[in-house]
Amino acid sequence: MDFLVNTIIKTIIDTLYLTGMIILVGFILGFLRGHSMGNFQRSFGFKAVAITGVIGVPIHEMSHAIFCVLFGHKIKKVVLLQRRDENGVLGYVSHAYNPNSVYQQAGNFFIGIAPIFGGISVIIALMHIIIPKTYNEFINISLNNINITSISPETIKVILNSYIDLIKTIFSMNNLANPYFILFLFLAICISSHISLSSADIKGASKGLIIIFLLILVVNVFGFSRFFVAESILKYNIVLIGFLIVSLIFSSITYIVSLLLSIIKN
Repeated sequence: MDFLVNTIIKTIIDTLYLTGMIILVGFILGFLRGHSMGNFQRSFGFKAVAITGVIGVPIHEMSHAIFCVLFGHKIKKVVLLQRRDENGVLGYVSHAYNPNSVYQQAGNFFIGIAPIFGGISVIIALMHIIIPKTYNEFINISLNNINITSISPETIKVILNSYIDLIKTIFSMNNLANPYFILFLFLAICISSHISLSSADIKGASKGLIIIFLLILVVNVFGFSRFFVAESILKYNIVLIGFLIVSLIFSSITYIVSLLLSIIKN
């Protein structure tokens, strides 16, 4: 009985260690998006939401579609952008999978959270094209953080300071005076406005999360967990946190801009 309880507790911790940051940031992004869209709509009507949607929604839906292909799901229909329906849906991806395939079932989690990675990847790509100096700083920060081999209060402080430096680099005086940066910021706001997960995304991801939990449980029950290198998992989390911090930076910027516009308008 003690073995079973300890194994289940370890499995919960392992599952949270692998997916917890994504889930936490996903909910924060949802909170920021909801308030940002509310501010835009109160200030300028639904047209403001539609403007961000022209760029942000197709990237959101394409992210789902790409991950559907990666995990072997059959795509039945892709609508990258449409007029808002009665449920407020601007786009969707309809897909099917083999319920007997563990791989495809686990894929539901990654398909559900795909817009976070798809949106951030596009923002980083735009950073590389439009403001390459900031992009190089981001890459340098990421490479330096990957070299961290253990977590301690000091290393956490180093990681946080590195991303504070990134924010300073993004909003340097040189960038603020650069018209290309304004273009980048507009595109980043449009993308981050639709980077969060819808209720349908969360529902789909939860199906895959259950399978991931069961897979980790099997690994722990049979003792295979000793073959996993803790340092590799640590590096995975550090890289993941780097991506998620970028998503939080631009989603927070979107919220602040929407709030300021709402205050000025009213």
